[in-house]
Order: sequence, then structure tokens, then C-alpha cells
Amino acid sequence: MNLLLAFGGDVPLARMVSDHRRVLLPLAASLAVNIAVLVLLVLPLRVSVERGGVRAGVSSQALSDARTEWTAAETAHAGQAQATRDLERFYREVLPANISAAQRLTHSRLSLLARSHDVVFQQSSTTPEVLRDSSLERLVVNYSLSGQWDDVQQLIHAIETLTEFVVIDNLALSEGSSDTGGLALSLAVSTYYRARSDVR
Repeated sequence: MNLLLAFGGDVPLARMVSDHRRVLLPLAASLAVNIAVLVLLVLPLRVSVERGGVRAGVSSQALSDARTEWTAAETAHAGQAQATRDLERFYREVLPANISAAQRLTHSRLSLLARSHDVVFQQSSTTPEVLRDSSLERLVVNYSLSGQWDDVQQLIHAIETLTEFVVIDNLALSEGSSDTGGLALSLAVSTYYRARSDVR
């Protein structure tokens, strides 16, 4: 209390300090320790905490990116697994199982279709082909047929809409012989089947 009252009077500062040395020295030491703690501990810790916050933000972003990539990878894997299942189902349910089934499809089924559409079957030739870097083989059949325009057109439509997998590779129409008055049709079709070593 004397210290506060002393500021109001004409007491010189040096005398005040010497009179209240016992109180001022511990206060000055405490102030010096507080400043030293602030400079040596608190400020470096604050910088360290800020850097830790930045590192935490970067880590959080990296974690978020990793989760996004993981989700994308899982989705791609699920899509690939679904595509594999769909392909296996296509091989099993749509494609002929072997060359015998492919020949039955291309010869018997197409001959019956031609007959049912009043198109006359004249001759055919069959060529099996091994496909490079594939688990499939291809059976190509070339037909010579003849018939009227409407009948030929209906036959082509029937082949294109078969539930079985048959591809029309080539089609050529020309005038038939003068005695039939119809059209001559050269038709190349193909189908695919599992290679013998790939059948499970």
C-alpha cells in the first residue's frame, strides 16, 4: 500500500526501489521467469502446435483421398467381378458349347429357317478358325441359297433376330437363273464357341 501512495508524492524512484527491494526483486524475478517461459516454452510450443495442426490437416486430407481411392477400387473390383460373371453366363447360355453345337446351330437351324421361308438351300462350306489370344474359336459357314426377294428378306431378318449368337459376316444378292426367276443369295455367317482346352 505504501508503494501506491509513494507514487502520488515526491519520492524519487531510486528510493522507492531501495525501500521496497524485498517485494520488487521477487516480482522482477517472477516477471523475468514468466518472460523466459513465454519465449523459451510457450512460443515454440505454439509453433509446434500450429505445425501439428497443419500436419493433421494434411493427414486428414490424405486419409480422405485414400478412402476415396479405396471406394473407387472396390467399385471397380465389383464391376470387374460382375463383368466376369456376365461373360461366363454369356459363354454358358448364349454361345454354343463346342464345335458340334456350333455346327448344329449353323447347319440344322439355318437350314430349317431357309426351308420355312421358302428359300432353297443349294450348298455350304464350313471353316473352323482358331482365334489368336482368345479362349474362343470361330466357325464360319458360307451358304449358296436362292429364292424370291420377300422370302430372302424374311430369312435375313429371322437370322438377325435369332436368340442364338449368329453373325452375318457377308451377304451378296444377284439374279438367279432364268428358269427360277428368283435371286441368288451368297451368305457368310459365323458363330463362336469355347476352345476345347478352355471348356470347364
